[in-house]
Parts: sequence; C-alpha cells; structure tokens
Amino acid sequence: MGKPFLSIIIPAYNEENRLPKTLEQVFCFLHKQDYLAEVLVVENGSQDRTLQVAQSFCDQYPQLRVLQNQSRGKGLAVKRGMLEAQGEYRFMCDADLSMPVDEISRFLPPSIDNYDIAIASREALGAVRYHEPYYRHFVGRGYNLLIRLLALPGLQDTQCGFKCFRGALVEELFGLQTLAGWSFDVEVLFIGRLRGCRIVEVPIPWYYNPESKIRLFQDSVNMGKDLITMRLNAWRGVYGKT
Repeated sequence: MGKPFLSIIIPAYNEENRLPKTLEQVFCFLHKQDYLAEVLVVENGSQDRTLQVAQSFCDQYPQLRVLQNQSRGKGLAVKRGMLEAQGEYRFMCDADLSMPVDEISRFLPPSIDNYDIAIASREALGAVRYHEPYYRHFVGRGYNLLIRLLALPGLQDTQCGFKCFRGALVEELFGLQTLAGWSFDVEVLFIGRLRGCRIVEVPIPWYYNPESKIRLFQDSVNMGKDLITMRLNAWRGVYGKT
C-alpha cells in the first residue's frame, strides 16, 4: 500500500463490546472513498478482550493496524497512534462513534482546506446535540469557559473527541505533548496555537452515549490541574520556542 491520504486513530480502552461495530462502520465508510486510508487501533491497558477483538479484524481489513500500550491513558494512546500513522491527514476518532462516521469527510479536502487542525464542534453554528442530559452540557460548558480563559480563547468546543491534523505537523505537535489523560488534546491544541497553527471548528451532529467513561467530578478536577500545568509548561519553555 502506498502512502495513505487519511489515517484514522482509534484509542481503545475496555472496548470489546463497541469496537466490532465501530470498525465495521469505519471500513464501510472507507470502502466508499477513492483515496488510500489506514486505521490504527491503539489498545491501552484494557482489562477485557479489546486487544484480541481488534486483532481478529486484521485478516478481514488489511488497512488495519493494532498497537498495544501497556500504560493506560487516552493521551498516550492517541500520541502513539498519531506518531506511527503515515497519513497526509490524521484523524482521531472516539470508539463510541458519537459522531456519525460519514462526517469525517467534512474534515478533509475538498470539503475544507487551508487549515492545520480541524476540530469537531458541538457548539459551532449548525451543530446539533442529541439526548445529552442538561447537567452534562452544563459541566462541559463550564470547563470550556476555563479553557478559553486560560489556554484557547475563541474556540467553543475543544473537548469533542474527533480532531483532524495535517500529517506534516503531527511530529512537531504530539512530540511536545506531556499530558497522558483526558486533557491531552487541549494541550496539543494549545501547542498548536502557540506555534501559529490554523485551527478551525467543524459543526457536527453529536449523539450522547450514556456509557461514556468520563467521570464528571474527578475528571473535571484533573482537567483544571492540567490547564495550570500547561500554562506552567509554556512559561518554563517546555513547548520550545514559538
């Protein structure tokens, strides 16, 4: 296979039940496209059969690569997938597919061009949220307010798990990533903003999944700590010269 146009990176922790349907939908989408693509599933410290389930699809789908991280952390899984991928565009994708897979086309030329990072937005004009409890939306907006105040002014939704990066920038951005948990993508966007990357928000339809692994209180506290860490890292020069 030649150099892929698109790489899809799927971090997978305890996803043995959802992963088969997700992979079937992803490859059904890719089979309709006229470009080369690859899919990387990065299993990270699961306590179920996620790794074996993912590997069982490799014979059926030659474009699939399955990687294993011993250490837990969504940020570590995505970082490894991004750095090992080969695509001209590299798309991180949550295993629950809370955004319909066909929406991926909206993050790629010719639908959109002249950008470095395109992020899915549940808040941009034209976006629609389905079935999300009010309290979840309220907490998410509160955290986004902190993100806008401390790190990324102007971006309305940095927490959605679907983001596309130009491959030429991946090593530069993810190579400087320090956070392993839920805030890793905010850190990568922060690094990108420091380096002058063009970031655009793509409005999407988004479906709330009651099986979400986010723990509202604990993860919100951790995310607040991570924002402070990011500001300190920038002050100390961890992210290099900008």
